[in-house]
Amino acid sequence: MESANEAGSRKRDSAGTRAALLGAAQELFAEKGFERATVREIAGRAGVNQALLFRYFGSKDELFRAAIADQGRRVLEEGPVDGLFGRLLARALAPEGSVAQGYWLQAALRSSGHDEGVSAIRRELGDEYVRALSSLTDGPDSELCADLLLAWLLGIGLMRSVHRREPLAGADPAVVAGHVLRAAQVLLAGVDVNFPPP
Repeated sequence: MESANEAGSRKRDSAGTRAALLGAAQELFAEKGFERATVREIAGRAGVNQALLFRYFGSKDELFRAAIADQGRRVLEEGPVDGLFGRLLARALAPEGSVAQGYWLQAALRSSGHDEGVSAIRRELGDEYVRALSSLTDGPDSELCADLLLAWLLGIGLMRSVHRREPLAGADPAVVAGHVLRAAQVLLAGVDVNFPPP
């Protein structure tokens, strides 16, 4: 009969394996996008057998959904709602490869052509972020305003990190953030205009 210590050890190993797979997936989806990141690469980077990926997540689509949701919810939980847009903006403006950037934004940008990926991003991030941001105002178009801010955020990330369009790509993040946060307050008056440090 299995002892309590053995059962606890197995549970910790299971949680560690799942976390390793999730972390590897977040990195590779951010680096390559959904289509180009393979389950073999993800399992290899996590240091586990490929079969375990399917055991814990069922499919590559479900792993992508879980990876996006995990990163996105962390940003929600990091601080008050009025600072959410600033935290998201800080990640969009962080240097390429920076840990502060968060993997979900790069994964979102590099997977935007994949229908399941777009659906996962909208379902797991967009809806929760819109609900959170729209709570900052009583205006009749609060959800639309929140959606517009998120669309702008993704556009900034796309032009700065993927297309590297100047002058945005080389601009000082604090300067960009100052302009964006002031404009964001016009749409949602409750947005905190203080730009969080990287």
